[in-house]
Amino acid sequence: MSLKLPQAPNAGLFKNGYQTYSSSDGAIVRNIQACKEVTSMCLTSIGPCGRNKIIVNHLGKVFITNDAATMLKELDVVHPAVKILCMASNQQEQEMGDLTNFVMILAGELLLLSEKLINLGLQPIEVINGYNLAKIFTIKELDNLVVDEVKSLNDKNELLKIIKPVISSKQHGLEELISELVVDAILSVLPKNKNTKITNFNVDSIRVVKIMGSSLENSFIVKGMVFPREPEGHIKKINSKSKVAVYTCPIDISTTETKGTVLLHNAQEMLDFSTGEEQQLHQMVKEIHSSGVRVVIAGEAVGELALHYLNRFNILVLKVPSKFDLRRICRVCGATPLPRLGAPMPEEAGTIDIVETKEVGGDRVTIFKQNEEDISKTATIVIRGATKNNLDDIERAIDDGINSVKGLLKDPRLLPGAGSSEIELVGRITAYGEKTPGLLQLAIKTFAKSFEVIPRTLAETSGLDTSEVISRLYASHSKHKDSSTSTSTTTSTTESAGSEIDASVSDVDRDALTYGIDCDSESADGLCDVVEKGIFDLLCSKKNAINLACDAACTVLSVDQIIMAKRAGGPVMPQQPKPGNWDQDD
Repeated sequence: MSLKLPQAPNAGLFKNGYQTYSSSDGAIVRNIQACKEVTSMCLTSIGPCGRNKIIVNHLGKVFITNDAATMLKELDVVHPAVKILCMASNQQEQEMGDLTNFVMILAGELLLLSEKLINLGLQPIEVINGYNLAKIFTIKELDNLVVDEVKSLNDKNELLKIIKPVISSKQHGLEELISELVVDAILSVLPKNKNTKITNFNVDSIRVVKIMGSSLENSFIVKGMVFPREPEGHIKKINSKSKVAVYTCPIDISTTETKGTVLLHNAQEMLDFSTGEEQQLHQMVKEIHSSGVRVVIAGEAVGELALHYLNRFNILVLKVPSKFDLRRICRVCGATPLPRLGAPMPEEAGTIDIVETKEVGGDRVTIFKQNEEDISKTATIVIRGATKNNLDDIERAIDDGINSVKGLLKDPRLLPGAGSSEIELVGRITAYGEKTPGLLQLAIKTFAKSFEVIPRTLAETSGLDTSEVISRLYASHSKHKDSSTSTSTTTSTTESAGSEIDASVSDVDRDALTYGIDCDSESADGLCDVVEKGIFDLLCSKKNAINLACDAACTVLSVDQIIMAKRAGGPVMPQQPKPGNWDQDD
């Protein structure tokens, strides 16, 4: 009788090479530690004074940015728990275009603080239930923190309320210039009638063209489109209003599907063979010219013979290989893309006011410009800069600013920024937790404490004394609440925060909702009135970010086992020795 050797558990269930981590092996703690690593990378990048990161992706391309969505997209994250946080941040980028760092940092802080609760003996399901209760309360409570709203999208000053803070968090110091460019571009594509209710805004209506050289002050806006290439023919400029035809097919003689051989006996037959093609092309271009078209946009190749006849009829030809740019140019001109050659119907042709070729920073660009008010539905921001990385980072800031208009259409209400609403939420959620019976109140209080990470990081990256500034911020908020009931309670609250805090806060009685971190450190106490400075957060973006961060954290906490199958692919073969008498490696 042979001895049966003991086997690993589930040895016959999975293929050899699988890996498993259960809760007894500390799977939850391992997941939290993995998430902590990636959130610590995004932590120092939040806010106007956030640090940049150099990311080198798998293709060797270098990114210098503080945008969490870009960092996580270019990094090849493998850990399954970390991927959940990355997907939440990516979803925030797609829906709102901003607060991607906020999602990562809040989710990471929720997981980090939940580890302490689990070590104390709480079950993960109790932490999850407490987090969900706190999230529902927080979403409702955010409506009570509203301090302002954007009343009209057609008003430049109203749009600047939300666009300027968004861009300031990405490009601090350049927010004035970039915000003006973004707002002017948005206003140029919105309906000019202020009585018209705007229900939809296409982010693709604002394009960005990057041209290296000069400085950001030389950036400008074109009401239309800018293509970083020259026209194909010798006609480079059209000054008068002209018709435009857009073709998605090659502008050339159509070729047959099958190959054939032609036997030519003499030179005359050879000349006659090409005459038919020439006459066909000549007739086609003549029909296009007779229909009034003076500008042709080609989505495919333009044959040399066709280009010759187009030049003879003084028709400007521009090749646009991108199908997305073809759609945009059709929107600018009001044209219909044609899959066939020939003269367009009157309703298929578009119109353009000016087509010109300019040299910008050593690059030749073609500009399609509309002068009339309501024809163009696209605007282009041409940004200048010294390096490619700088231009890419400015483009990401502009993209976030444009995306904020989508959120304004959902809900125009604004919250105080600079950590003011987060500190206020800490107190209100903690008070809610005190009223909740059972162990759930521990999770609710932990949820409240996680919001402290935002003002703490803002103060740290701004070079302020974190402990002192956070204490002042807490004292000012509690002082305001108590001052509404009695003066004596105010004195006791501020005295509990220390004599220095009392001296700094007692001089100014500011509203709790408008008291936040001063990243520019203009005030002695490191705090400022965020409403006076115009630092706002969009309510719907903040709600969406808190929802996604809490859901991602709860999903990670709910995992108690990780089972990974064997990776696809054959075994790695050992390297064969080269033939010949080679010396062995030392």
